[in-house]
Amino acid sequence: MQVRYSYLKQQFGNAPDLWRKLKKFVDTGDFTLGKPLEKFEKNFANLMKVKYAIGVNSGTDAIKLSLKVIGIKPGDEIITAANTFVATVGAITELGAIPVFVDCDDTFCMDTSLIEKKINKKTKAIVPVHFTGYMTNMPKLMKISKKYKLPIIEDACQSILANINGKNSGSWGEFGAFSLHPLKNINVWSDGGIITTNNYKYYKKLKLLRNHGLSDRDTVKICGYNSRLDTFQSVVGNWLLPKAKKIANDRIKNANYFDEKLGTLPQIKIPPRPKNFKIVYHLYIVFAEKRDQLLKYCLKKGIEAKIHYPVPIYRQEALKFLKHKKGDFPVTDAHTKKIITFPCDQHLSKKERDYVINTVKSFYNEN
Repeated sequence: MQVRYSYLKQQFGNAPDLWRKLKKFVDTGDFTLGKPLEKFEKNFANLMKVKYAIGVNSGTDAIKLSLKVIGIKPGDEIITAANTFVATVGAITELGAIPVFVDCDDTFCMDTSLIEKKINKKTKAIVPVHFTGYMTNMPKLMKISKKYKLPIIEDACQSILANINGKNSGSWGEFGAFSLHPLKNINVWSDGGIITTNNYKYYKKLKLLRNHGLSDRDTVKICGYNSRLDTFQSVVGNWLLPKAKKIANDRIKNANYFDEKLGTLPQIKIPPRPKNFKIVYHLYIVFAEKRDQLLKYCLKKGIEAKIHYPVPIYRQEALKFLKHKKGDFPVTDAHTKKIITFPCDQHLSKKERDYVINTVKSFYNEN
């Protein structure tokens, strides 16, 4: 049996209504900053319970443009997570700023108790990463933000509709940065991103920044970027967005099923599941004994399991200039040896879930 990781064929393979919408859109010729984009931005803002949303060309640019708006410049220090995907760090370094890493805890998010010791005169912002569908402890982080007057740009690329006490990711800080990449819970076929904010001034500047700084066809107000979300992609987004809550809830149901069954195995440790957190499981990750052997066994059995990530970003060659060494972030390092990701998307059948569970059980029975 095969249990695939990518679910895009299942999501879009039989969608005649979407194709009709796309055909109708093509006939309009409204391809750049068109009405479907305006509709998508409005609907996304409403879904996330914020005032404004600005479509951009990637989750990476969603972080970068947010940093740009608050005036981040070369040499500024930005606090972020030591176990994030490269895009978070790339957005920071592209502006010439310096990422300052903080270790994670077993929720895979930044350990907020470690942040204050990283703050100095060069610190200009904090970018918490809501990794795997969890959220950073935002109530604690917001107290730190207020104490030191540091803006928060939430890297919410993996956490659409995650919340703490009912307050959504992307609605806590000055900005929320979301990815619409094909493997995200809400996607628009190819790379795409969207920024959320409740600040009108930031909203207006972001609209300039994403479109070359143009206020109209012939007037350049500021030097900006070519970072528009394509209107064509917005048609896909408008088709998928009404399904967002069901997608999140189906992933949660699948994760709960895995927790119940895999949690009975002494060789598997389920991460903490805080009761006041809504975790949306962009990734379903557990801690496993004999992880490398288990991974090979699952792949051999047709289960497309993965590791997120085998080498943490702070130890990658591109970040050698920061002069970190292995062991600087011990929890992050420990996770790289124990974590394993299993498919958990909304299209996973009970038969597939049970096959994953039984395969893991078989491995430990044999080993």
